This record gives sequence, structure tokens and C-alpha cells, in this order.
Amino acid sequence: MSEPEVLLAGLGIPESPRWHEGRLWFCNWIERQVMAVDLDGKAEIMATRDPGSHPMGYSIDWLPDGRLLTTGDKLRRQEPDGSMTVLAEQHANEIVVDGRGRIYLNGADFNFTAGAPPEPGYIKLVTPDGQLRQVAGDLEFPNGMVITPGNRTLIISESFAGRLTAFDIDPDGGLSRRRVFAEGLGPDGICLDAEGAVWVSAGGSSVVRVAPGGDVRQRVELPENRAPFALMLGGPDRRTLFIMTAEWRAADGVTENLGRLTDGPRTGKILILPVSVPGTGRP
Repeated sequence: MSEPEVLLAGLGIPESPRWHEGRLWFCNWIERQVMAVDLDGKAEIMATRDPGSHPMGYSIDWLPDGRLLTTGDKLRRQEPDGSMTVLAEQHANEIVVDGRGRIYLNGADFNFTAGAPPEPGYIKLVTPDGQLRQVAGDLEFPNGMVITPGNRTLIISESFAGRLTAFDIDPDGGLSRRRVFAEGLGPDGICLDAEGAVWVSAGGSSVVRVAPGGDVRQRVELPENRAPFALMLGGPDRRTLFIMTAEWRAADGVTENLGRLTDGPRTGKILILPVSVPGTGRP
């Protein structure tokens, strides 16, 4: 396998990558921007918050009608004129929308960056008619999510547990038959390929392609101190692996690392790597 190449640099913390309309869209944390970049490295700011206004841009996805959704202190929808409408009064981390327009949000109600003790996390569902309900709980810091083709299964990262967890998606959008997909990882943002394997961080400076049950099929080592925050399979044939990274010193705590990334040089980079098995599912 070839070495990853740099597509874009000078970012804060690039997160929540999504392949959409021929470009990679992502959240540029720190700046609270939603950006898009093409395969030539040409980047564009697609949405941003006004100074002093609401936080936004933790994670993104789209409704079936093409309107952009962003998480933050609330779930917001971008209207055709560029304005942002509150869709749900729900703080959330990651988001994924299934093929029926149902929105899955996850989060945990504690401030881990301030050193608060962990509390159980959750997944909540927003239905197309605007109803909000919890569909899973007792998650150890829920993070990236994917939905398999046919809207059959939702897989989520439990970052503090080091595992991927799978649920069946019920006809009404509820989640059932919870089970372990893989363990012994360092999961954050994830993506799914056409053979049912998940690309995920293995902790430290490496990412792996892991099959159901935990068999590691491929491993990619990144430069030292470069942490992978999220991954996406995109490109015209979805055979390009996008790796969202920034410098992260394992010996430092979360607060120290985030403080340096906020106040210091922008070390975030998007790396790209060709792979043989294409991406599938949502996002």
C-alpha cells in the first residue's frame, strides 16, 4: 500500500468528513467552519458562525432534499438562502441521516475537556415529522456513526470503551440487538466499505480496516504525533480514503492538546490514500 499524501493543510481540527456532490465536505473545528475541498486541494468555506453567536460545525450531514444539517448546541438546518434554522433543541456530537430522512444524533452530557467525570452517552432519533426520542443509552462517549446499505444496521464508535458497537435499525427507526462489532481500537469518526469492513482509528497514529468480529484486514501508519480524528471513503469511485489528522502529543492531556491547537499553529491536515474496496452506506 502506498503512503498517504497531503491534500490540504493549515486546518484546526478537521472532523466529520463527508463525500458530497463531488467534493469532501468537513468541519474545521476551532474556526467552526464547514468547508469543502476537491481532489485538487481547492477549498471553500460553505458555512460559518457569526462571531459571538451559537456554536456550530461539530458534525454535518444532509436531508434527502439536500439541505445541510449541523450539530452543536442545537441541531440546525441550512436554508436555501444560507440562514440557519433550529430543527431540534438538542446538543449533539455526531450525526448521520438514513435513507428515509431519519436523523440520528449522539452525545454525552458532560464536559470532558474540562475534566468532568464521564457520564453515559446516548443516541437520539429525530423523525421527519420533528419528533425527538432516545433510541440507545449507556454508551461510553459515543462518536462517529455509519449506517449500512438498506438502512439495516447502525455502527457507532464508543471512544472511551475502545470499541465499535452495532445495532439493528427497527422499522420505526428504533435501535435493537446491541452487539460488539470490534474491540481494542481508538475509534472516532468511521466509514464503511463494500465488504462490510470499517475504517477506524486504532489509537495513537494508525488507522485500520477492521471486519466484523475484530479481524484487522489493513493497517496504515501515520507520522508520529499525528492523530487521526475521522475517516471517509470518497472520490469518483469511493476508493479514496480521506484521513483527518492533527498533531496530538499522547503524553499531554486533552485540555493541553486542545489548548495548543486552539492558540498555536494550525496543524490539521487531510491525508488521502487510494484503497481497493470502495465505500458504501451512509454517510
